[in-house]
Order: sequence, then structure tokens, then C-alpha cells
Amino acid sequence: MKENKKQTAVNDPVTKDDIVNALHRLGVTGNMILEVHSSLSSFHYVIGGARTVVDALIEVAGEGGTILMPTQVSDNTEPSDWVNPPVAASLYRKVRAAIPPYDPKNSDISSMGEIVKNFRHRDGVEISGHPNVSYAAYGRYARLLCNRQSTHFPLAEESPAARLYELKGFVLLLGADFDSCTCMHLAEYRTDCRPIKINGSKVSTPEGDKWVRYLDLDIDSSSFTKVRQRMAAKNMIRETNLGGCHIQFFSAVNAIDEAEKMFEQSVYELYR
Repeated sequence: MKENKKQTAVNDPVTKDDIVNALHRLGVTGNMILEVHSSLSSFHYVIGGARTVVDALIEVAGEGGTILMPTQVSDNTEPSDWVNPPVAASLYRKVRAAIPPYDPKNSDISSMGEIVKNFRHRDGVEISGHPNVSYAAYGRYARLLCNRQSTHFPLAEESPAARLYELKGFVLLLGADFDSCTCMHLAEYRTDCRPIKINGSKVSTPEGDKWVRYLDLDIDSSSFTKVRQRMAAKNMIRETNLGGCHIQFFSAVNAIDEAEKMFEQSVYELYR
């Protein structure tokens, strides 16, 4: 007879009110625009799961705030760039043909996590049209943020990230770290510190499904954690912990500006 392993008891369950109160303590108010990155598994246990987290965010946003989340479709990309796992070169054409066209509500975004998946399907959410690096937004400025996103260089000046910067928005990391912070890619475009590459995605057109190619930078978020160090030294980050989840809150403008300064100082000459 197998011996049953003793399960660890839940001793810090998180409720919607717990999340709302924690965000208020950090200084999040109802008139802010928040780019949110999240990991549900970073909490020990949330009663109601992803639904509860999204409900809390919407409650905090109120009538005057806006919630913004990246909804990246990682599989609707050029298969020759895939590494986890890679695709044999002889299969590139077959894979491109089989990839489903981008659908704002139904394309797979499993790599973004359960909270984003729940948020995307809420009534009133606006979704930008890029087939690979789209955003979803809810609230006062949702339509403005998602109204236009360039096909080429989609995280540059014609993007929700740039609108977030112009509107002096903020970033909220729920169990995620700086290398998840999508808006900070704007600093890479503004400093021209990455090489240009050609990407591809499947889209629907009146003439049928079609594989399209577009220009982008070879973006890399691995250095964003170094930006965090710079910001922490200047007391630009507010932090707390809730039910095992490390929560960070900061100005998107400060993060992007600090990233620009770092790229100008350290890697700008690499691709000039």
C-alpha cells in the first residue's frame, strides 16, 4: 500500500480584497494606466485564481483607470527562429502553411499566463491588431492605446508602449520581473541598439489566409534586470509581497528613460 504524502496546508490564501489593498498601499490609484505582467503561480494560493486577480485589477482601475497587458502569440512567428524546440529547415514551409491566422480572441497565448488569458476575454477589452505582439486593454484609454499598432517595428513609436509613455503610465509586476516588461523595448528602438531582422506571421485577409513578413529589431529583454538595479538605486520602485508573490510598481517613463541611458552608455556602438 502506497504511503500518502502529507500535503502542505494553505496558510496564506489571497482574496480579491487582499490584492486591492496591497495595490492601494503601493500607491496604485484609479486614474492610472497600468501595464501589467503577471504570474499566477507566484502566489501560493489565490481564491478564485486568475479571475480573482483580474477582478481586483479592474476594481482598482475604476472608471478612470486603464489596464494594459501584452497578449503575444509566440507560435505565430517565423519557424526558422524557433529554439524551444527548433524546427528542421526542411519543415519551415510546412509549418508556415499550418500556423493558424491571427485571431484577437482565440489565438493561443498560453505563454503569457492564466491572468492574461482571463483578461483578454473580459467584456469591454480592446485588442490591438498585430499578429505577434498584440496588446489587450480595458478602461478609459483602452481604445486609444490599442487603436493603432504598426505592423513593422511593432513596439516602436506606433505602439501601445509609446502611448503608455506619452500618457505617463505605470508598470505593475505581479510575480514577474523586469525581463517581462514589454514597454521597455521602446528604449531599444529609440537608441537603435539592435540589428534589424525580418519576422513573419499568418494573418487573415479578404483574399484568404496569408503569410506576411515585416521588419523589426532583434529585441532582447535579458538586460532589463540591469535597468532594475539602476532604478532601485534611485528609489524608483515600490515593492511589497502578498501570499508569496513579489509585487513591483514603477513609472513606465522612468523605466524606459533609464533603459535608454543604459543602452546609450553600454551597447549603442555595437550596431552603429
